[in-house]
Amino acid sequence: VELARRGGDRLAHGYALAGLAETGRIQGDYAAVAALHEELLEQGRAHGEARHMVWAMTGIAQMHRNRGDHVKALELFEESVRISTDADDARGRAWSLRGVADVLSLRGEPDRALELLSEAEVVCRAMNLASALAYNHKMRGNVLYRAGRYAQAEETYGVALAGFDAMREPRGSALSRLGLVKSRARLGRDREATLAELAELEADFGRMGLRHARETVVAFRAETAAPAAVSA
Repeated sequence: VELARRGGDRLAHGYALAGLAETGRIQGDYAAVAALHEELLEQGRAHGEARHMVWAMTGIAQMHRNRGDHVKALELFEESVRISTDADDARGRAWSLRGVADVLSLRGEPDRALELLSEAEVVCRAMNLASALAYNHKMRGNVLYRAGRYAQAEETYGVALAGFDAMREPRGSALSRLGLVKSRARLGRDREATLAELAELEADFGRMGLRHARETVVAFRAETAAPAAVSA
């Protein structure tokens, strides 16, 4: 960011700023990176850089989503879809659709969410976006899990995990493994085996600095520790 600023390269500055903001957001350090997202969004709007606008907007939406403000998150994700569509930014549209699908799933609309993910998957395959495709599959697993379709979720998380492992993407692999653990627990897997794998995942997320994911593990472990949790 500093080199781009000193060199007067506005586009490089925007991409570097986006990377800095995204890294902090993934780690869950929202207080530190919220201003960076807003700065990138302001710059994008000032110079008509749709890709930077979409990148910033989806990041801000994700933070709202993780804080439980689904109304605001959906509003921002949908605006991001409109901006990326108008700018012919297929990659940005695919990521934005994934965000919309996530929130719709949380609101109890799994079928519509799956439709949007299928639409985004077409883009990912056409552009050979391996990482985006794997995250699309991981989100599909999330949607199926929330809808109680645990066998389908397990299968889909497995596809996502294979994709992440192939590209050596540890964050995505760990998130997919968490989905597999939760799905298999709902399908009747031994409770002690589930708790053991959750302990491994908690350590992995802690080592990677992924706060939100670690909190998810802790919450599911507390639920699983109750004797009737998995069968309920």
